Amino acid sequence: MAMAWLIIAVVVVDVMKHNSIITMVAELFSLVAAMGLVIQFWVLKRQNDEVFKINARALSITWSDNSEYWSWVPLPNEKPNEEVVEAAVLNMVCWLDVSGKFDTKNLRLGTKYEVIFMVKLEDTANGWDWEPVKLKLVMPNGSETPEEHSVSFVEYIGKQWIDIPAGEFMMSKENVGEISFSLYEHDANIWRSGLIVKGVVIRPKH
Repeated sequence: MAMAWLIIAVVVVDVMKHNSIITMVAELFSLVAAMGLVIQFWVLKRQNDEVFKINARALSITWSDNSEYWSWVPLPNEKPNEEVVEAAVLNMVCWLDVSGKFDTKNLRLGTKYEVIFMVKLEDTANGWDWEPVKLKLVMPNGSETPEEHSVSFVEYIGKQWIDIPAGEFMMSKENVGEISFSLYEHDANIWRSGLIVKGVVIRPKH
């Protein structure tokens, strides 16, 4: 982010030297728009050589744009000067669907990876004792049978952040492409609340 502001400052100085105020404003709007596109790609952060994190804002969460069903809250920074990350907080829904996609082209061949949902359940969370939540992992181009399993969230209510695996895969040439993963429950028609979604991690499984 500091680099982004430095770029803006350089552009301002340069434009002021050679152009009018109107031109300068136009140039700045163009730059900010372009930076917005870049920031969308920054949502997918490379933590180190092999661990990738997708923040909740980059996931597809049904009704997350409606404050009646979901809220967005900033999380404390883990490191100084780290950009603010928002988590999605479930207020109340009966159709739960959190999904995302990831291009595996940067993963290392011959390494086994796991796809993890990072979640937390508040002390007041309810509706989780009726039906378990389903998790699914789909590989590129149907190269493998999709992985799918169920997890009960009841035992995690009131605890700290937990890692819920969606699935795992061995990185190969056949698996180069876009994987998709989801955490969902569509059938119970039960209102649920208190789930906090931080994001998804793709990391080597040791």
